Amino acid sequence: MQLSKVAACLLAVGSSVAFAQSGDRDWEGEAELGVLVTSGNTEETNINGRLGLAHEVVRWRNLLELRTLYSKADEETTAERYAASAETNLKFNARQYLFLRGAYDDQRFSGYDFQSSVTTGYGNRVWERGERSFLDLSVGGGYRFNKLKEPNDDGSRDEEEAIARLAGQFDYGISENSLFRQKLSTEIGLDENNVITLSETSLQATVVDNLSMKVAFRVKNVSDAPPGNEDTDTETSLALLYGF
Repeated sequence: MQLSKVAACLLAVGSSVAFAQSGDRDWEGEAELGVLVTSGNTEETNINGRLGLAHEVVRWRNLLELRTLYSKADEETTAERYAASAETNLKFNARQYLFLRGAYDDQRFSGYDFQSSVTTGYGNRVWERGERSFLDLSVGGGYRFNKLKEPNDDGSRDEEEAIARLAGQFDYGISENSLFRQKLSTEIGLDENNVITLSETSLQATVVDNLSMKVAFRVKNVSDAPPGNEDTDTETSLALLYGF
């Protein structure tokens, strides 16, 4: 895919921000953009964008995240990813909820055409201090469907199985202007025993008003990666983040 598709994703992010700002105030979210361009001995372009939206009322909470990554070095594309996840929560009270979640990940330089999953289960805010510090834990189960780029031993390109999901998010407000966040999830295949683990550690600090700087480190591990692919991918990013 080309830069025009990345630009389209970023335009969609900007449009969504404008919509959320002018619409229902039950919506809130954050948009981030990181761009790095180098020239000289190595000409390289790195672009990463993300949009996170949250809609919350008394009984329901809805979450949406869109993410894009593009990297090009010396006229050759070296990384390209488009990912989306959506989750709805039915809240029993201020801490406990049921969740239904769907996720889709299209990463060009991997052994998969795409990876997808649908899960449902129970979540609990086990600790909270103020509005910006909390620990959420959830457990559930569901179904995974992945499409391989190359056929496996039986000639099929499909990977599908029941999964168990464990996830957590820890937010800690270091000060009024800075926030530490740790997200961790693992989806365990119950048939093929393939385990996919995602971790994101980030730190953000306010620059002015709703604008912040964010540094993040992401790790994705696939215990049984397709042949010719590494089990673990890592990504370090520095981006501007706008909260609304």
